Amino acid sequence: MGLENQMNEPKDKMYNKGKKVALVSCSNGLPAQGESQIRLLIRCLEEMGVEPVQSPYLYAIDSVEAGTARQRAEILMEYYRDPEIIAICDVSGGDIANEILPYLDYCVIAASDKMFWGYSDLTTILNAIYGKTGKASVLYQVRNLVREEYGQDRQAFANAIGKKMVPCGDPQKGVSALFAFEYEWIQNAPKRGEPLQGIVVGGNIRCLLKLAGTPYWPDMTDKILLLEARSGGVAQMTTYLSQLQQMGVFEQVRGVLLGTFTQMEREQAQPGIVELVCRFAGEKLPVARTAWIGHGADSRAIAIGMDMILK
Repeated sequence: MGLENQMNEPKDKMYNKGKKVALVSCSNGLPAQGESQIRLLIRCLEEMGVEPVQSPYLYAIDSVEAGTARQRAEILMEYYRDPEIIAICDVSGGDIANEILPYLDYCVIAASDKMFWGYSDLTTILNAIYGKTGKASVLYQVRNLVREEYGQDRQAFANAIGKKMVPCGDPQKGVSALFAFEYEWIQNAPKRGEPLQGIVVGGNIRCLLKLAGTPYWPDMTDKILLLEARSGGVAQMTTYLSQLQQMGVFEQVRGVLLGTFTQMEREQAQPGIVELVCRFAGEKLPVARTAWIGHGADSRAIAIGMDMILK
């Protein structure tokens, strides 16, 4: 290709030219009918100049597994060791991601500068990576790029993939639009000039609690706890929040950021999630809420294990 043609390529494609991104499924294997969406995702990544590398364990075989826990862990570690791969994006969700945690090599992950991307059940892996290595990962489902025509999100993803992250929440120069989101204070907002700052932990509330009592539970001291959920009504959220309260989590963290709670919001459940969280967290803990983090197809990304500033 001549220089003139290269200069006419989109900036995001030129920036990502020659980079490889691995697609894995550490939780439930994808159904066979999901293959068409993965083909669209591959085409989308290629249009960004990224070369997708597919795990051999993407699709469910007999039950929900795309491979054994050891196989799924080994291919993930293979991609961590591959110097040509700049990021690893998990396209799955479901229930069984925590099965692979004992088989991961956390020394290799700690020495790597590549990011793991995933959401929902991958909350277990995101928080285990931070808990065992201190490294950040990204709560985001890359299949969002092809669920609808989110052109802006595609550009934002192309600009973010493989780049060094900076603290989110504070509108700094160089922060990708993929990590920018609006929020509102529910209670005990910090005083002007005194932002709430801390490393973000958490994610999907149901999946986070799978780590309770295990070596993979992250230290909650002085953190900002992110909570969101796809399924679950008042009864489920009550039991999850009760467990967090009884573990002393709300006494350890600096504040809570609520994402979307899809089922509760759809059903207009009463009491709502805000009332429940404030009840269990107590009136003194700062609580903020955003409609941009969660299971929606238009959800933005947030870095688990990285500083966040809320003003």
